[in-house]
Amino acid sequence: MDDQPPGGLTLAPHQRTPTSETTPARRPQHAIEPAASRSTFRSVLWLVLLLLIVGAVVAWVVLHAGTQAPRTGRFTSTGPMPVGTAKAEKGEMPIVLSGLGTVTPLATVTVKTQINGQLVDVAFKEGQLVDKGDLLAQIDPRPYQVALEQAEGQLAKDQALLKNAEIDLTRYKTLVAQNSIARQTADTQASLVQQYRGTIQADQAQIDTQKLNLTYCRIVAPVGGRVGLRQVDPGNYVQTSDAGGIVVITQLQPISVIFTLPEDNLREVMRRLRAGATLTATAFDRTGAVKLDAGRLETVDNQIDTSTGTVKLRAVLDNSEQILFPNQFVNIQLLVDTLHDATVIPISAVQRGAPGTFVYLVKPDDTVAATPVTLGPGDSQKIAVTKGLEPGQAVVTDGADRLKDGAKVRLLGAGGKPRTPADGAAPVASGDGKAPATATDQPPRQGRRRSSE
Repeated sequence: MDDQPPGGLTLAPHQRTPTSETTPARRPQHAIEPAASRSTFRSVLWLVLLLLIVGAVVAWVVLHAGTQAPRTGRFTSTGPMPVGTAKAEKGEMPIVLSGLGTVTPLATVTVKTQINGQLVDVAFKEGQLVDKGDLLAQIDPRPYQVALEQAEGQLAKDQALLKNAEIDLTRYKTLVAQNSIARQTADTQASLVQQYRGTIQADQAQIDTQKLNLTYCRIVAPVGGRVGLRQVDPGNYVQTSDAGGIVVITQLQPISVIFTLPEDNLREVMRRLRAGATLTATAFDRTGAVKLDAGRLETVDNQIDTSTGTVKLRAVLDNSEQILFPNQFVNIQLLVDTLHDATVIPISAVQRGAPGTFVYLVKPDDTVAATPVTLGPGDSQKIAVTKGLEPGQAVVTDGADRLKDGAKVRLLGAGGKPRTPADGAAPVASGDGKAPATATDQPPRQGRRRSSE
């Protein structure tokens, strides 16, 4: 064969020369060494750049922290805490009970006709304020006027019969005295006279009935108040059996409010009522911010509602401005009594925690002490302290959320600014023992250099 060596000898497989078809070509050694050098150079370059970035960030943080002004305020944990204070004062503290109430008119009347007839006139306007006795409507009076005249005619007839019977009775009595007629005839005539007298009384009652019907033809207001919407129009035939009536009148002046109080407050209210005191009741709107009217407590219900544990009370108010309207929801504040010479503090000074109710008492060395107190009656702005505090002592009212017993504080003046020596407070020293720098002690601020410099 052509691929065999001359002489007929066959080469072993390991002695054969590899060709390009069976063995890939090897890269020269001098071409591999430059690629490895470039990869190592890139790794070192990225590491150096990373170190430079980390160093720059650390340097910026250190320099920024060194030049930043130290924070002061309520939410910092170092240095005196700025707080607002108020002094306990001696004054009067009203004892006020609050309850939810509904405006209820003292009288609500459905005006109905008392006779049957045609409604010929309506003398009111819807929503009009009327007084007691004002004309509201007119029913046709002609049928009742005719009936009155008929009754008067019957009365005149019966009166004539009575007069004739009385004359006959006088004659019969004379004849009986002369024994000219029987006594029975005179007794019968006397009975007839009494019968006519009874008939005349019935006729007079019939006349009075017709006169009353004529009065009922004029429908007047039974109470004063505001009339509602008209239920019947003129021209309709109205009857006493009509359920809706002609109009509804609601009394607005005065008006009452029915409200509830817990049964635990009933003892104090009844004690004051038995003493003859007049308890003032003030009505506020739904939000409790707008005063509507003021009046007095009228009465207390005779039983407690077992389902709610409350008792109903009625307060009467003048409602001179007609602000209160029936079925309106209001908040009632009942003034039961007033504490005199009580120690009073703002409600914001009261704190609650593990020791109970307490206040932060400001000491002369500008430290605070958690002082337990016993509270009395109060309102939305101030509260009375019955034990634990004396008038004139200063308590913390603002900034107490980050305080603790013995903490150092810095008193704030008006407007939330720190007090200056002119306000009567010594300047607070800084942590290094130096007095705090004022606005005049600060070095002048250097202006920015121009970009060209």
